[in-house]
Amino acid sequence: MTKKILIAEDSSSVRKFITFALKLAGYEVTPAVDGMDALEQLPKNKFDMLITDLNMPNVDGIRLIKTIREDPEYKNLPIIILSSLSAEEDIESGLSAGANSYLIKPFNAKRIQYEISKYLVD
Repeated sequence: MTKKILIAEDSSSVRKFITFALKLAGYEVTPAVDGMDALEQLPKNKFDMLITDLNMPNVDGIRLIKTIREDPEYKNLPIIILSSLSAEEDIESGLSAGANSYLIKPFNAKRIQYEISKYLVD
């Protein structure tokens, strides 16, 4: 069964790159332009994973993760942060909010696919 990944990323170029790379790897991808859009998309599909940026308008990545983790239905949803913020406190903040992994931009497709494979098994 095809795994479904929700991507919350406000940069259209980054969103397109991640979507393209993950579709090539065989995933079904739903893009969201920010955290608010992601929260609206979440109940529409049974997603297997969320990949989110931190710096986004409306609802940022930390608020998005905390909101998702407050819902019992999504408490086990794997969440990967993909951010340009590389300070130790940013990483700690993201992981303590409930993310499973934290990747720093720039990144490559193989690195994302490896990180996803740690959580999504066919």
